[in-house]
Amino acid sequence: MSTAALLGPHAPSFAVVVVLQVIGAVAGLAPLLAVVELGRALLSPGPVDTGRVWTAVTLGAIGLFVRLVFTGASSGLGHVLDGKVQLSLRRALARSLGQAPIGWLSRRRSGELARVVGDDVAAVHPFIAHAPGELVAAFVVPLVSLVYLLTVDWRLTLITLIPVVLAIAHVPLLMTAARTREQRDFDAAMGRIATSVVEFVQGIAVVKAFGGAERAHLRFRTAADEFVDIFTRWVRGVSAVAAGMQLVLSPPFVLLVVLIGGTMRITSGDLAPVDLLPFLLLGLGLTAPVAALGHGFDDMQAAGRAVSRIREVLAVGALPQPARPACPQDNRVELRGVRFSYDGGPEVLRGVDLTLEPGTLTAVVGPSGSGKSTLGQLLPRFFDPTGGSVRLGGVDLRDIDARELYRRVSFVLQDVRLLRASVADNIALAVPHATIEQVTRAARLAHIHDRILALPDGYDTVLGEGVKLSGGEAQRIAIARALAADTPVLVMDEATAFADPRTDQAVRQTLSTLRGRTVLVIAHRLETIADADQVVLLENGAVAARGRPTDLLARDGKFAAFWRTRQEDLSR
Repeated sequence: MSTAALLGPHAPSFAVVVVLQVIGAVAGLAPLLAVVELGRALLSPGPVDTGRVWTAVTLGAIGLFVRLVFTGASSGLGHVLDGKVQLSLRRALARSLGQAPIGWLSRRRSGELARVVGDDVAAVHPFIAHAPGELVAAFVVPLVSLVYLLTVDWRLTLITLIPVVLAIAHVPLLMTAARTREQRDFDAAMGRIATSVVEFVQGIAVVKAFGGAERAHLRFRTAADEFVDIFTRWVRGVSAVAAGMQLVLSPPFVLLVVLIGGTMRITSGDLAPVDLLPFLLLGLGLTAPVAALGHGFDDMQAAGRAVSRIREVLAVGALPQPARPACPQDNRVELRGVRFSYDGGPEVLRGVDLTLEPGTLTAVVGPSGSGKSTLGQLLPRFFDPTGGSVRLGGVDLRDIDARELYRRVSFVLQDVRLLRASVADNIALAVPHATIEQVTRAARLAHIHDRILALPDGYDTVLGEGVKLSGGEAQRIAIARALAADTPVLVMDEATAFADPRTDQAVRQTLSTLRGRTVLVIAHRLETIADADQVVLLENGAVAARGRPTDLLARDGKFAAFWRTRQEDLSR
């Protein structure tokens, strides 16, 4: 959903905010005009016209009251509207993120998405709550004031506009390509700081345990230093321009210009001294809205950039769903000529052909960057291949309804995410109506049952509320979740990486004994290969070798060389 579509339903409220602000802004000129009329009445030769004096005072008071009422109503309604728009944006972002491909989400840092949903939506506040009023004041008030001043003396009116013209001349200097680039660099630097803080806080226990605190601090310090450099460069670029704008819009400068111009007009006999008064009063009114707009310029630019980032997330479409879904005939998985690249970049997978028979365990190995994890993410349809097809039971995954697909395919990733919920609810995430017996059985198969019973409230213990699980324990909870789902196809991306060797062996034995389940394991540990019915070696996104582990070792080919290299690395 676009931003315009989100703001469209609120258009009537925006119109009301603007109309109220127009009335209040125009009424705000009444006290100033009343002072002008009082000056004329009091300084005119002869007796003072008391009726004219009281009329001016009354109209000025009424104008002030109208201004207070209408601008207050405009501001209040604007802030209420801001709350509604922010709620709409966050709901739309939640819907967009809920429908976004899992692969797209997995490639985004948590800090980046949290900033969009939190900080960027909040940054829209000036655009919604303040911009309508400030823009109206910046244009309506000077326009009405100019009309009045032109009726008094058009030449002095032009002189009074000199500070405004000088201020407006500074605006393009704030919008140069260099300033825009610095603003983008500023936002990027802020994002890097937020991400580095989130990563450091989330991994602080592991960092301390393995003595990597200095490296972790270095990443944050580097991000902070980069921010300081970028911020300093930005401030240096805009400080002179901002100072110039503040000078020409300052009351002393405006009064000086008006007094010099007025003195010239009065001494020449073209202007009555009393007629200088409206220019002294309304001249400040001409510049005040422009000054207010200038002060909000940075906020408006920040709001514009925030809206752009929000729009990028809203533009993320869900993977296309089939108009006429097909149902797989069995649990056989086939990859036919699969090719894949991220966002049109270099191909990560190049013509992969692979068959996973029901009831078998297939291990995919290969050097870093060979495309192992990408291949595993295609089976649960985190992404669609850019070439070829992935089939389940003879049906292309793109022709299977998403609910049907996830009833058949589950996955356990190395990066485990547990909810702030009870252990039982975390395990039963895919089957919310599972009985405690089903949950317990899955936990036993994942070899985490005894650890759960040792928690303060057993299966009712809420994770994240003073309860910390180790990396291996969290992975076993995720494995139990996948086992509770009881899907015929299971994808595991080194899901026991943090488990101890005994638990790792037990879990793998459990998986291998589950009849009828098609298991794909992205193997980073060579122990996994020994239990596999089939091993696939990937190199540069293509299948370099496949077969049973013992057969591949006996051939002394690429797989055997890879095996020996990994063994040598582990023995060092």
